[in-house]
Amino acid sequence: MKNNLKAFVFFLLLSNTAFANVMLPNVISDNMVLQRNSDVKIWGWANPQEEVVIAPSWNNQTYKIKASNQAKWEITIPTPKEGGPYTISIKGYNEIVLKNILIGEVWVCSGQSNMEMNASWGIENGDEAVKAATNLSIHFFVVPKLTATTPQNNLSGNWTECTPETMKYFSATGYFFAKRLQEELKNVPIGLISSNWGGTPAEIWTPEEVIQNNEVLLESAKTRREESYGPNQPGRAFNAMIYPLTNFKIAGVIWYQGESNVGSPVYDKTFSALITSWRKLWNTDFPFYYVQIAPYKYGENHFGGAVIRDAQRKVLQEVPNTGMAITSDISPIDDIHPKDKKSVGTRLANLALFNTYKTNTNLVNGPLYKAIQIDKNKVIVSFDFAEGLHFTHTKTNQFELAGIDGVFYEAIAVIKNNTVILQSDKVKNPVKVRFAWKNTDQSQLFNKANLPASSFLSE
Repeated sequence: MKNNLKAFVFFLLLSNTAFANVMLPNVISDNMVLQRNSDVKIWGWANPQEEVVIAPSWNNQTYKIKASNQAKWEITIPTPKEGGPYTISIKGYNEIVLKNILIGEVWVCSGQSNMEMNASWGIENGDEAVKAATNLSIHFFVVPKLTATTPQNNLSGNWTECTPETMKYFSATGYFFAKRLQEELKNVPIGLISSNWGGTPAEIWTPEEVIQNNEVLLESAKTRREESYGPNQPGRAFNAMIYPLTNFKIAGVIWYQGESNVGSPVYDKTFSALITSWRKLWNTDFPFYYVQIAPYKYGENHFGGAVIRDAQRKVLQEVPNTGMAITSDISPIDDIHPKDKKSVGTRLANLALFNTYKTNTNLVNGPLYKAIQIDKNKVIVSFDFAEGLHFTHTKTNQFELAGIDGVFYEAIAVIKNNTVILQSDKVKNPVKVRFAWKNTDQSQLFNKANLPASSFLSE
């Protein structure tokens, strides 16, 4: 009897060894887009010491790797210039053939509800956009809303082609971003991975240890209240919705978030930590382009919205290879979900086309505060991207001056030589300037590209 039992156990072990299936994470599947001209990771699971053979159709090469004693394997393979569709055969004891693989540009689209917002929510000219959305060289991957207390090695979802049916429920900002990229990049395939959650603060998208190891960020995170519509604990969405993607090679990230951090005095530090931590895990300083939150009536007894807009402006100086799309001119102050997502996606794409792809030489930034120069009772404000500086009307009431007492008064503003000269009878010795500092202020200062200036508070 004992011998029979031993033989049966041995047979089970042998069967398990013989028939263990190679498995892949969901992001490596049919219809995926891989980053062009690059070395990309393909990874998965198999029996320990099982040999896995990867054969992409674009170069007729084979790549071999043995699974570790943790039943994992990972290999780096080269990708060609843009093109497809291709297949990839992945063979162990079983064989998986991935079909309709495109080679192009891969971007992660993340943030809260304004990035999540799709045509089914009701966007400007949404019905027309949906009807015209058949584009088989744009592919989507939607990450479902999930939380986890520790970093996960897989997530649900699958790659789909862009059709009216799939586009209708995909990030509208992401879709218009891809469309604009393709106009300039001559129909290079674009892969978009959408990972977002409405109403969420930046802390939940940041690795928990990054928050825990920074006293300032930790104290700020502790002030957050539980909400019914999403998590508030640091790292919870990151663990389940971002970490499993960090092996997947990307061109960069577009980000639309900040409304749920209104009230935080340290958002620039939180946001900077998020960007830096993602880059560290992907092991590359990829471009990170984001949307400045729009003016909105958060309440007239505080400047919380303006503070976040200014914090986002500061991140441009604190973190390299970043860009900010300003949207105060295309966002009504009574709607926290502005409907014009095409302009938002286009402005983000223009930043990428100028900075990352170097194909666009147009002015793609609104005027950004550079410095102040104090001349007795006058202040001269200089800006980057100030060509053709002008007010929407002949004058503006959005500039304010303060003396050493820190009390701000409206200033008379005059444009001269693409700078703004400020003066106020109530401030004889000015030391500080602020601009568009109400939560609902839609910038009245533009450059020749008709892009609005960011809110700012001088240091």
